[in-house]
Amino acid sequence: MNRRFSMIRSFHLADWITVANACCGVGALFAAMSFLETWERSHLLYACGLIPLALVLDFLDGKVARWRHESSPLGRELDSLSDVISFGVAPAVIAYVAGMDGFWDRVVLVYFVACGVSRLARFNVTAELLSGDDGKVRYFEGTPIPTSVVLVLVLAIAAWQDRLGDQLWGGAVMVGPWELHPLVLLFALSGSLMISTIRIPKP
Repeated sequence: MNRRFSMIRSFHLADWITVANACCGVGALFAAMSFLETWERSHLLYACGLIPLALVLDFLDGKVARWRHESSPLGRELDSLSDVISFGVAPAVIAYVAGMDGFWDRVVLVYFVACGVSRLARFNVTAELLSGDDGKVRYFEGTPIPTSVVLVLVLAIAAWQDRLGDQLWGGAVMVGPWELHPLVLLFALSGSLMISTIRIPKP
């Protein structure tokens, strides 16, 4: 029994905050699925609202880790896995249930998530190379995945104004035999920026 809980006992306060970030992402997924079941916009708004909360927790866990001097490889991996859920998978699913459900929309949303996963993997691998003498990473390569919160805010406004499905800004167009909602191209842009080599100073 003691061995089973040894990993949990090794968690620091910052790690629990990181797990709470992941829980927000999973909660957003459940709320999005509830919207598909009930078509009550409140569920979609709840899903959108949980992503900024995840962002606050993502910011807080780093602050707490540095304050308590508890940074660790485990914490870094937890952070990446949580970010994939909250800022990669959840925004893509929210976009899908908001109406970006055409074939080309799905291709773009899969691309967005793949870029987010790749961005986080690259950061984890290169973090030591990018760090200064004090061990702190000086800059990001590519935009951080939590910037997807901006896309979620756009979707929240769309949901609030009941601009969902083919009522999304830009409507829907046929590209070949399949449908595309031009608004989904914001996700393509976000994904491309994440895997770019643009250097962004890390606060």
